[in-house]
Amino acid sequence: MTKAASAAAKDFAAAGVGGVHLAWADNNGIPRSRIVPVAGLADAAVRGVGATSLFAVFDTHDGITFAHPGLGTPSGDVRLVPVVERLRRLAGQPALAWAPVRQLTRDGDPWPYCQRAVLEAQVAEGARRGLDFRAGYELEFAVAPAGSVDVLTAPGHPGPAYSPHALVGLDGFIAALLHDFAANGLQIGQLHAEYGVAQLELSLAATDPVSAADDQLLARQTIHAAARVHGLAVSFAPLVGLGAAGNGWHLHTSVRRRGRNLLDGTGRPDGDGAGYLAGLLRDLPALTAITAPSVPSTLRLRPGYFAGAYAFWGVENREAPLRYVPGSALLGADHANVELKTSDASANPYLALAAVLAAGMAGIEDAPALPEPIGEDPGGWTDEERETREVRRLPASPAEQDAALVASPRIAGVLGDELLGAFRAVRAADAAWAADRTADEIVAAHLWRY
Repeated sequence: MTKAASAAAKDFAAAGVGGVHLAWADNNGIPRSRIVPVAGLADAAVRGVGATSLFAVFDTHDGITFAHPGLGTPSGDVRLVPVVERLRRLAGQPALAWAPVRQLTRDGDPWPYCQRAVLEAQVAEGARRGLDFRAGYELEFAVAPAGSVDVLTAPGHPGPAYSPHALVGLDGFIAALLHDFAANGLQIGQLHAEYGVAQLELSLAATDPVSAADDQLLARQTIHAAARVHGLAVSFAPLVGLGAAGNGWHLHTSVRRRGRNLLDGTGRPDGDGAGYLAGLLRDLPALTAITAPSVPSTLRLRPGYFAGAYAFWGVENREAPLRYVPGSALLGADHANVELKTSDASANPYLALAAVLAAGMAGIEDAPALPEPIGEDPGGWTDEERETREVRRLPASPAEQDAALVASPRIAGVLGDELLGAFRAVRAADAAWAADRTADEIVAAHLWRY
């Protein structure tokens, strides 16, 4: 890696790159980074860059909680080691490059709070079982003129939703996104004006899970930079207003064995594919505590908003938190996947994917029964109808999410005792911060955090 990093540093310096973002996401889904001069890249690839271990217990508002005993004092240091093979020069910030990091101890050993390592472990476990995964994100975000207080009073485009002329005023920004994504090695499947106020959505091509999580972080950096150049700000927050459609970062996954997509089926998956989907459904309340963990996340998960408020699955049902997308004669068997809609930018992408893979693998192992799909919105049913179909509300508060998480040894176990303790401490700190604030104040405080 030293040789590769030295060669990259030489090429970067010749191209005018002055520094490299060493990037990771914390337990609130917020990207963090340290910039090293390009001349220091090779040394960083060997020894890493020092950072406080307390980043694992930063809350969403940059407060530090000492409630987790494992990180209960300001003492401690970790090393941020760039993943050299993922180095990219940033097209929208040409003086800078970017790389995700692994978080190691000062002696170079695995650090139990490293979220990327948690995902790598689940991918390795899948390989041990003969399973190969693909994952891809859909990213929703709202745009506003730079310096705006909020999106609702200063929308960056006027709509209508899905309209080509809604984006005419953003032509330069859209062109920059298409150019910069390609230059940064990110493939966009599609890009359009979405349903919400001043909302856009783009989809990232499916890849291996670790790369998918890396790509999500790089995509954020790319979007923020392009927006700034064109006089815009973007909000990835789960909600931009209480009455508005939220920003979901929908997570698509599929699983293969010996090249065959296990989720392919006639109308619904069968065999191990059904087990994978049933595993996700079984642990959906605990999954949501990882994939949509913020206080605004719980406000976003409402019936009628295509966000997924109740625990069920459906075939191409966009109200379902688990939307099964089948293959077809036109699209092919490889297209079959499951979309998790209870996912947003407040989730650490590595932990979100690790939890999804673990739940799915447990389902393949245990083969829980997969109920019949639902093609409607259970939010319009009576309580009796939902009870008859065993359709229950997903956790609607931080306390309910925490209870669901600790009640699932499969999902809690993915994080391990140390990281689970830090994650719960951060969530508790966020809940305490929100306790005496109104819903509008909570939404406003998260608007530009991600």
